[in-house]
Amino acid sequence: MDRRQTLKLMGAFTVGASAGWLPAFSAENKPKMVVVHKLLGIPAITAMAKGVVKAGQDLGIDASLTGPTAIDPAQQIKIVEDLIAQNVNVIGLVPLDVAVCAPTLKRAQAAGIKVITLEGANQDGRDWNVDMVDEHVFGETQMKGLAREMKEEGDYIVSVGTLTTPLHNRWADYAIAYQKEHYPKMRLAADRFPGADEIDVSQKTVLDIIKAYPNLRGMIFFGANGPIGAGNALRQTRMWDKIALVGTCLPSQAQSLIKDGIIREGYFWNVIDSGYAMVSVAKVMLDGAPFSNDTDFPGLGKAHVDVPGKSVVFNQLLFINAKTVDEMVAKGL
Repeated sequence: MDRRQTLKLMGAFTVGASAGWLPAFSAENKPKMVVVHKLLGIPAITAMAKGVVKAGQDLGIDASLTGPTAIDPAQQIKIVEDLIAQNVNVIGLVPLDVAVCAPTLKRAQAAGIKVITLEGANQDGRDWNVDMVDEHVFGETQMKGLAREMKEEGDYIVSVGTLTTPLHNRWADYAIAYQKEHYPKMRLAADRFPGADEIDVSQKTVLDIIKAYPNLRGMIFFGANGPIGAGNALRQTRMWDKIALVGTCLPSQAQSLIKDGIIREGYFWNVIDSGYAMVSVAKVMLDGAPFSNDTDFPGLGKAHVDVPGKSVVFNQLLFINAKTVDEMVAKGL
C-alpha cells in the first residue's frame, strides 16, 4: 500500500509531508488523543486506526492514529515530541524501542500528558499498557502450532519486527522457552531474525535462510507482515510442503496463503478493537475512574487489570486457519 492509499483509508488525518508523518488536529471542546504506531501503510495498522477513530467518536475524544514512514525509533520520538509541544491530552504509543522512548515519554508525563502503550508492558514512562492477548499464551500458542506442523522435530527459525521491538521479542522468548521444555527434538537453527514488519524484507530473508539452512523445517514470524513475505518466498521456491510456516498475521492479508496451505496457521486479535481499547482505557483515565478487574471499559467490557503492573489485558486470541479465515475476513479483519 502506498502513502496515497494509506491517506485515503485514514481520512481523519492530514498530511505533514515535510515532516514525514501524519499529524491530527483537535476538535473543539474534546480531549485530544493521538496514537503513534510503528509504521504507516501496514494493513493491520490501518485497520487499528479505524478502531481509534470509532472509539473517539463513541466516547467524545478527538482520537487519531499516526506513525513514522519507516521503522525508525528516532522518527517515533520526533512525532511524540511534536505532540508534547501541541499539549495533547493523551499520547498512545506502540513502541519500537523501549529504552529510546522512555525519556521522551517521561517528559510527556511531566507536562501532564497521559501515556498509554500497546505492546509495551516493559515501557518506562507510561501510565497504562494495553494488550489484546496474554503475552505468555500468545508466544506459547504459536510454538504449539509450529510443533504440530513439524511433527515436533527438526530445525526452525524465529523472526521479529526488530530486535528492540519489546513485545515481539517477549513472544519469541516464551515460544523458544516452551520449545526447549516440551519439544526436545526441535532445534532453533539461528538467532532470531529482524524484519517481520515488512513484506519485502521478510521475503528476502526467507530466500536467504532457505539457502543457508537446508535442513530447515519450520518458521515463526512475530510481525503482521512477516508471514506474508515468508509465504511469498515459500510459494516462489515451492518449499511450503517442506517448511511449516506459522505466525502473527491479519486474516484478510493472509487469506490466499492460508487457503493454499502455505501459512499453516495464523494468530492475531481483533486489530480494530485494539485501537478501540487504547481510547477506551484513555476514557477511564480522563474520567478519573479507578482501575480494577471490575472496571467496565466502554465498548469492550471487563479485562484483566494488573494495577501494580499498570497493565490491562483483553482476551482476544484468534486462530486463523482454513476453517476460520473467510468468516474473519467477512467481519472486516
